Amino acid sequence: MTQLPDVEQLLERMEADLRNVLERRGVTEPVMIGIRTGGVWLAERLNERLGVSELLGELDISFYRDDFSRIGLNPKVMPSSLPFDTEGRDIVLVDDVLMSGRTIRAAMNEIFDYGRPASIILATLVDLGARELPIQPDVTGQTMALAPNLRVKLRGPDPLHLELRETGE
Repeated sequence: MTQLPDVEQLLERMEADLRNVLERRGVTEPVMIGIRTGGVWLAERLNERLGVSELLGELDISFYRDDFSRIGLNPKVMPSSLPFDTEGRDIVLVDDVLMSGRTIRAAMNEIFDYGRPASIILATLVDLGARELPIQPDVTGQTMALAPNLRVKLRGPDPLHLELRETGE
């Protein structure tokens, strides 16, 4: 069985790497947006650790998914909340697990509906590397390779921990 990493240790790594990326790019006033739900939990923690002064943004990408007509609407759809203007801003977009890249594509589509940011920095806790779209994270807690029938999910919010499950494939 695959040993799952400790989320707090991954968050420490992400914080250090994110500080480096922000410094290298000259970003002094980023805004942070988490993708519901796991990405929001992580963004809250990273926002605190980095001392970001702006309120945290939250995206629910349900209406932006490219499989919406096939799988239907998530029964827990909530409105997105971006308590800041995205136009010209440097955004840190946070998600829990990056697999195909389709969730990130949907999130960026929604962000651009609010305005054109100066940049988007992508931070993910786990990168499964099973990309269907050319989307790569700038900051990753850990890259993992899983058997095709396994998925990893972030559970929380307190404590945050990773869970492995079988898909039935």
